[in-house]
Amino acid sequence: MDLTVLYRGPLASCDYDCPYCPFAKRRDSREQLRADRAALERFTDWATAQTGDRLSLLFTPWGEGLVRSWYRRALTELSHRPHIRRVAIQTNLSCRTDWLADADLDTLALWCTYHPGQTPYDRFSAKCHELARLGVRFSVGIVGLPEHLEAARRLRAELPDQVYLWVNAAEGHTYDDAEAEVWTALDPLFPYSRRPHASAGAPCRTGESVISVDGEGTVRRCHFVPDELGNLYDGSYRAALRPRACPLTRCDCHIGYVHLETLPLYDVFAGGVLERIPASPAGRDFRDRAGLPRGSAASRCP
Repeated sequence: MDLTVLYRGPLASCDYDCPYCPFAKRRDSREQLRADRAALERFTDWATAQTGDRLSLLFTPWGEGLVRSWYRRALTELSHRPHIRRVAIQTNLSCRTDWLADADLDTLALWCTYHPGQTPYDRFSAKCHELARLGVRFSVGIVGLPEHLEAARRLRAELPDQVYLWVNAAEGHTYDDAEAEVWTALDPLFPYSRRPHASAGAPCRTGESVISVDGEGTVRRCHFVPDELGNLYDGSYRAALRPRACPLTRCDCHIGYVHLETLPLYDVFAGGVLERIPASPAGRDFRDRAGLPRGSAASRCP
């Protein structure tokens, strides 16, 4: 079967101190890091062995994974497995990039986030240009706070045209129409992030072709619904996979609402759902593919 797996192990430590993140500057003990490494290696072994399936894998650690050797090794190894269509990870890009030379860049991709105030702009920009030079598939994003606007504009102006710059609506921040227009000028898909999506009873791919897995192998439909579907390693989850409606009132995170069947985002991000790369080059026909009007960004998404 075709299965997308979002993996989130126990890692919770990060080298950044973002004021909008509860895991900023959190440190894992050596014992916690050993447990995370063992959990990731177990998951990697499972994914490697699933040669009868076609897998797409996204690592969504609470902390920063790529500063840890076992995450770099896992992505590199998995990228070479023919039954794995895509392996990607969310990262602040603080790691070095030389390890990518050993990966299959037709399979591996990076979902990168720039956090102003946590790293010099020139350092982050240089990493992005190095990824482009190496031929790595990647997107770049930023949280849409007013104090981030100039950095976002600079990124959009300096990134290669084919690199998509996405903007996440800041949690707890309300955008009036004028402010939304400013962010939509940088990311034409920002209207999808601007407001939570009503999802109660809506058909969603999670729990059928998309699952979430933690370090113990517990399978849930997504990161945001706590109900368990079984365990990855004993195979009990497979019997539970079926079409499901969303049980939540709303969905406000991209890694959740991108899978809603009521939104056209599988078409918009065709071939790049996991790494958040639209099918069309940055700044081209996003609005047409997403069903967004070409006029005001104030229009509410479906």
